[in-house]
Amino acid sequence: MTLLDICPADWRPALCDVLTSVTAHGIANQLAQELASGHGYYPRFDRLFAALEGLRPTDVRVVILGQDPYHGEHQATGRAFEVSESTPAPPSLVNIGKMLERDLGVAVGNRFQIGRWSEQGVLLLNTTLSVRAGEPESHKGLGWQTITDRIISVVAASEQPTAFLLWGAHAQKKSVLVNGPHNLVLMAPHPSPLSAYRGFFDCAHFSATNQWLASKGELAIRWESAC
Repeated sequence: MTLLDICPADWRPALCDVLTSVTAHGIANQLAQELASGHGYYPRFDRLFAALEGLRPTDVRVVILGQDPYHGEHQATGRAFEVSESTPAPPSLVNIGKMLERDLGVAVGNRFQIGRWSEQGVLLLNTTLSVRAGEPESHKGLGWQTITDRIISVVAASEQPTAFLLWGAHAQKKSVLVNGPHNLVLMAPHPSPLSAYRGFFDCAHFSATNQWLASKGELAIRWESAC
């Protein structure tokens, strides 16, 4: 099975060339070698493009960029910052919930499910789509950025008004891919405990995004739907 095989059909026309490239074949081969050598990786192969499921490129209204998947067992789902419902929220996800509470005054419960935002056109995309079990950033050199940069560029090129929430230096480097009057770029420190205290909690990106969407005649995101 190839990366093209597991890519949602609505994205294949825009990604076909990068998903059939030497780089893409190299990624698939590297993942197979990981398993052959006794190393697990997350998420499992058929969930690598889970962030794109249920969304066409023109459906995307907000992009939240992560770096790479969670590296613990039963954590990574294929969507940035999301964990499975039965898994305790990692610190970064907890801090996203705290920012939501401070920004919009909503109560975030123990079952905060950020993935529910995808139903409203929020793309939760990691720039690296896999990670070796127990080793953060272990797959950053596999070549995933060739594919995820294309995804970002495809969304940015759409005439659909789209807000890009870039948290942390790594995500902010992708701002060069986001051009055009239909896009909004908001930047803040990463929600990790190492950096969130530098201004993440007060960035108010959720309300700012909704104000901008309203100015474009678009419906607001119901951020509280994740609570």
